[in-house]
Formats: sequence, C-alpha cells, structure tokens
Amino acid sequence: MKSTVAVFLPVFIATASGFVSPSSSCAKNHVHQPLFATGVNPQEPSVAVVEAMPDALPPLKNHYYLLRHGQSTANVEGIISSARSLAGSTKHGLTLLGIEQGRDSAPSLIDFIEQDLKDDDTTSTKEVYFYSSPFARAKETAEQCLAGMRANDGVAKRIEELGLKVKKEVMLDDGLMERYFGRLDGTELLTYAYVWPVDMFEPTHTAFDVESVAAVSTRIRSTILDIDSKHDEGGNHIVLTSHADVLQITQVYASGLDNVGKFSQYRFGNGEVRKMGRTVDTLPAPVPLRPPERGM
Repeated sequence: MKSTVAVFLPVFIATASGFVSPSSSCAKNHVHQPLFATGVNPQEPSVAVVEAMPDALPPLKNHYYLLRHGQSTANVEGIISSARSLAGSTKHGLTLLGIEQGRDSAPSLIDFIEQDLKDDDTTSTKEVYFYSSPFARAKETAEQCLAGMRANDGVAKRIEELGLKVKKEVMLDDGLMERYFGRLDGTELLTYAYVWPVDMFEPTHTAFDVESVAAVSTRIRSTILDIDSKHDEGGNHIVLTSHADVLQITQVYASGLDNVGKFSQYRFGNGEVRKMGRTVDTLPAPVPLRPPERGM
C-alpha cells in the first residue's frame, strides 16, 4: 500500500501551485488563481469567504453531541456531494446500511447522555433535541436515530429509567450543511486530497472555490451560539447531525485545538456519534491523513 506521503504529496504540490493534474476531472477550463481568495465564493454566493479563524467558542449552557450521517448513495458512488441545491431534496439519501447505522447510533448516544447525567445531574433538564443539516442523508440519520430509540427495547428502557424526554421533531438548520467543495463537487472522493493537506497549513484557503476551514468554523460558531440561545435555560442535551468535514472541524474547534486545519486526522465514521468536548484531551487519538474510501 502506498504511504500517506506518496499518495498526497503530488496532489498537494499541484494544489499549492494552483494547478491540477491533466488527468483530473477538474483540469478542463482550469484558471490559475491564488489560494487565498477573498470576497464572495464565485461558485456559490451563499458560501462566505473569510480572512481569519473566528474567536474561540465561548462556554455553552447545554450539552452537545455530534452525529455523522450513515452511509449515503453518494458514499457508495464515491463522489463528493456538497451542492447547496441538495438542501431539502431527497437526493443522496441513506442506503439500507446507512439506515441501519442511523438506528445503531441510538445506544451510543444514550451512553454519552447517561455519562453527562452522572457527571452533573443537578442542572440537566433531561430533554433531548435533534438538529440536522437539511441534506437528506443527515436528516434521515437523525430520524433513524430517533426510530432506534423507540425500536430498541433496551434503549427505550434506559431512556425511561434515566427520565429522558426525547423530542420527536428534527429541526433543520442550514448552518449544519456539508462543507462546500466548489469546483470539486461531484468529483471522485480522491480529490479531497487536493484540499485536506492544504487545510493543515492554511485554514483560510479557498483553492478550487472550496469553503475554507475558517469559514466552516465561523458558521458553526454562529449556529451553535444561536441554538444555545434558543435553549437559554441550559442543561439540555442537543444532537447536531451533520457531515464528516463539518463535524470534524466542529470537534477540534470546540476543543480548542491550536490548528483546526488538522481536523481530517480525527475522522468520523458513518453513523458515529461523539460528545462535543471542550478541551483537547477529549479528542480521540489522531490518525495520519489518508484518502477516503468508497462507501464511507
């Protein structure tokens, strides 16, 4: 198997110089441009372009959990799926395996909530809320997690014993949408290699008109603070259902990691749920950067 360096170095050099290999599907009509563009994203005006990372995420009143969508049809096709037109549509929804992964996330979520109750039961409202990206694969995962809570007798019993009040409605929030990949949208997964290595060196870069790490961090900060203000009483348990890059950026940004651009070393699996920790020691062990695999 090729080493990580052998796989990523050629595309890293191509990206950093502003060029794409002629064998790439992005080679057609490529225009040489600087990495550090500013202003409105030329491919998608709704995507912000920022010049710096946002301020640190302040203390929050509620408990947060991060749930990645289950396997989607786009995962199986092996393509990047980030177009804003997907919001509210049924395209690239869950596969049968993805539905199963969504349901299977329920026990892990209850484990995290139970641990938070053990750590601090005095301030908890014991109310559980689901927020989701409007992309079908995320929304369907949130719905399947809720279904898993009802269908799994063991989980349902634990919910009753813990006194949890799980809200059945999934609230959609555009701030949780997939990271926008600009001119790489719709291309094969291997083209992530044009972006992730550069993220590690410069979180504001917008090569190929992608949404920068700094821009994702900025909208996630705004989204979480807005959600937190809607539950101003505090002590609620809030599930954010979203996408791999977005959740990985969220977890390292929320933890205070000094270089959020290293988010790709903390990858979520399909249907995986984690507690959103607020210190670096809550992060899992980093895994060396490697290309994503079809179906994941």
